[in-house]
Amino acid sequence: MTRGRVRGIVLFMAAVRNTGADHTGRGMAAHLVAKTSEIAENEAKKVIIGDQHIAIYNLGGEFFASDDICTHAYASLAEGYIEDGCVECPLHAGRFDIKTGKAQGVPVTEDLKTFKVKVEGDSIYVEV
Repeated sequence: MTRGRVRGIVLFMAAVRNTGADHTGRGMAAHLVAKTSEIAENEAKKVIIGDQHIAIYNLGGEFFASDDICTHAYASLAEGYIEDGCVECPLHAGRFDIKTGKAQGVPVTEDLKTFKVKVEGDSIYVEV
């Protein structure tokens, strides 16, 4: 293994920390997704972890994460409008509660999956 490859592996491991995983690798992993300064209040940022598209939201300095794709039609919720703790889909105006992922009425009827968020210093981690 070359020095560059070893360094790349070390950097990757620094960005992904196991939380609650046992020695077999099962469990959730916390992924560094952003710095707190990257997401303004009442704004969102789209991130991709593996094949999972996730929206990270800043509600008054508190951070939350959910699936980024609307359950009604394919649209990025990170591009939606945030108001009163909800995100509105930019395509058909379906609304979801950011903290719980709960659908708030037609046209959306299926809730969003939410993810645990940890903030350490200015680093935001999402458990997937």
